[in-house]
Amino acid sequence: MLKQQLNFRLSQKLSPQQIQLMKLIQLPTQAFEQRLSQELEENPALDTGKELEEDYDADLSNEYDDDYGTENETIAADDINVDDYLSDDEVPSYRLQANNYSADDDEKSVPYASGTSFGQHLKTQLNTFRLSEEDREIAEFLIGSVDESGYIRRPLEDIVDDLAFTQNISTTDENVAKILNIVHDLDPAGVGARNLQECLLIQLRRKEPTASIELAINILDKSFEHFTKKHYKKLLQKFDITEVELRDGILEIERLNPKPGGSYAGNTKMIEHIVPDFAIRIVEGMLELTLNGRNAPELHVSRDYNEMLKGYKDTREKTKSQKDAVMFIKQKLDAAKWFIDAIKQRQQTLLVTMNAILHYQEEYFLTGDERKLKPMILKDIADLIHMDVSTVSRVANSKYVDTPYGTKLIKEFFSESMKNEQGEDVSTREIKKILETVIEEESKKKPLTDEKLATILKEKGYPIARRTVAKYREQLDIPVARLRKKI
Repeated sequence: MLKQQLNFRLSQKLSPQQIQLMKLIQLPTQAFEQRLSQELEENPALDTGKELEEDYDADLSNEYDDDYGTENETIAADDINVDDYLSDDEVPSYRLQANNYSADDDEKSVPYASGTSFGQHLKTQLNTFRLSEEDREIAEFLIGSVDESGYIRRPLEDIVDDLAFTQNISTTDENVAKILNIVHDLDPAGVGARNLQECLLIQLRRKEPTASIELAINILDKSFEHFTKKHYKKLLQKFDITEVELRDGILEIERLNPKPGGSYAGNTKMIEHIVPDFAIRIVEGMLELTLNGRNAPELHVSRDYNEMLKGYKDTREKTKSQKDAVMFIKQKLDAAKWFIDAIKQRQQTLLVTMNAILHYQEEYFLTGDERKLKPMILKDIADLIHMDVSTVSRVANSKYVDTPYGTKLIKEFFSESMKNEQGEDVSTREIKKILETVIEEESKKKPLTDEKLATILKEKGYPIARRTVAKYREQLDIPVARLRKKI
């Protein structure tokens, strides 16, 4: 049987400008500055800083044709009215109020330490060993396989294959293992290990032998799984030792460096420095919100471009090449005007969104007590400011705010709600904070199980299931009770 159906679908497509605006809103301060720099490089009609020249003719016609035409069309003089661009206000109007921006307008340059790389530091140490030319090449290849944590995480047979294909060196697994032992003698101790167990053992075997170190070596070598799972009773039985001896052995292990690569000062990794997009201060008991001034650059249309347009306007006879040139200028000016307007919209969106969050969580911002955080989802703020949820999400997920209690990612203020025993809505963030406090205060000799934690929370007025406790604990990156146990 053949059926006919008629479906109506309403779809809304975003313009390229709207998409670009959404992308601008999503950018945090540092990324926004990079985007701004890129736009300034690509569009010569866009300029920075205050323009001191007087405004150009402002009483001319504001009508112009938006159709640029094609290459084959003849361009009449009246098709290009440049007055819209000549009448621009040279002082940006979107700076809004002065107190909306922080005083921290200057970009801080971050110095980075210079020096030899981690790999070069290791290769230099090879000079203290007497190696054949081929063995040295193998050692350098192994060093090149060391990751930023100091490990070689590739099987030796794969390294043997790579040596054959890329270095034209034919060798064996046994010979590479022998050279790897030489790499293990390099500093920092533990470098070149293939796993955590080997890394810790290399470090222990370099130490002056004592009873505690010998025990630590035996624990890692013969009962590594029991150690990682904190099965202390099994360790006590297997090695026939006292709790004091076990504690001393474990203390030696805890003093070791699980990531030897990170300890080398010359291993200069780029560190992400957070630049707060907003600042909240308490002034005479009132909250004051400011937007980082680096989000409010002074932009205007280039004076040179204005003068070119004015020159074209004053020219009686307009050639085809002049008309083509002014069409290019017009295109760039359109892009410049749109970008300036987009930045204005970005600033207003950021301020409106953060201001709504500030008032919604006013009690928290005044006290810093995370238990005062109200349940708040993206839709709550979107409804308040009459914007789309996706817009609020773009602000919350990528922006930071400097508060009297530290710099916070805005999305941390959002949380789901649940009912307490009094039937009141409480934030899941509040419950997590209480859960974290209970675990911090527990006896580490006998950590609380998830079931016991659920019971304690219920006694405090938060009836949640054991599986929910487990979920919140994992979100807080807190291990299970067994792994929190200490001797």
